[in-house]
Amino acid sequence: MTASTTRSRKFKAILAGGIVLGIGAAVTLAAWTDDEWAEGVFGAGSFNVEGSTDGTAFTDHESADGAASLDFELPASDNLSPGDAVAAPFVLRLDESTTYDATVDLTSAAGTGSNATNLSYGIVQVANAGACTVGAAGTQIVPSGTPLSSTTGKQGFSLTAGADDAAGEPVTLCFTVTAGNDLTEGENATAQWQFTATSVD
Repeated sequence: MTASTTRSRKFKAILAGGIVLGIGAAVTLAAWTDDEWAEGVFGAGSFNVEGSTDGTAFTDHESADGAASLDFELPASDNLSPGDAVAAPFVLRLDESTTYDATVDLTSAAGTGSNATNLSYGIVQVANAGACTVGAAGTQIVPSGTPLSSTTGKQGFSLTAGADDAAGEPVTLCFTVTAGNDLTEGENATAQWQFTATSVD
C-alpha cells in the first residue's frame, strides 16, 4: 500500500467524521423550545349558621357563654309547679354569605341546678315561631320527656343555603320543658343545648 493511498483513506475517514459531526450540529441548532404556563386562583366558600329566638332578629351564638336565651312563656317559666309545661322557639338558618347547605345535629344537652333532674324536654320542628306552643305538632327532633342532660333519640335536620346572596330558609325548633312530680319548691335549674352544623356539597 502506497503512502498516497494511506493518506487518501485517512482523509476520507476524517471527512466522514466531519459529515457526522455536521449532521449532529444541524440537529442541535434545530431544537427550538417554547413554553406554556397555566395557573388557577382558588377561593374558599363561606359557612355560618345563625339563630333567633323570635324568627326575625338573627345573630351568632357561638359559645356556651353567648348562648341564646330562649323566651319561655312568662311568668309560668319562673313559677313552675309539678306537671306544668312551657314552650319556646329557636330558629336556625344559614346566613347570606353561606355557599353550602348543612346538616344540623344536637350534639350536647346539659341541665344544672337543684331542679335539673326534675325537668324534661322535647323538641319538634314547626312552621314558624308563632306555631311554637305547648303540645305543638311537628317533626320530632328530640322525644318529649327527655332528661335535660340527655340527647337520646335525637334526629338531625337540614338547612339550605340561600341563592343570590340571600339568607337560607329558616328552620324553627319548638322546645317544650315539662316539670316533673318531684319538682322542688323554690329551686332553680338551667338548661343548655348545643347544635352543630356541618356543611355538605
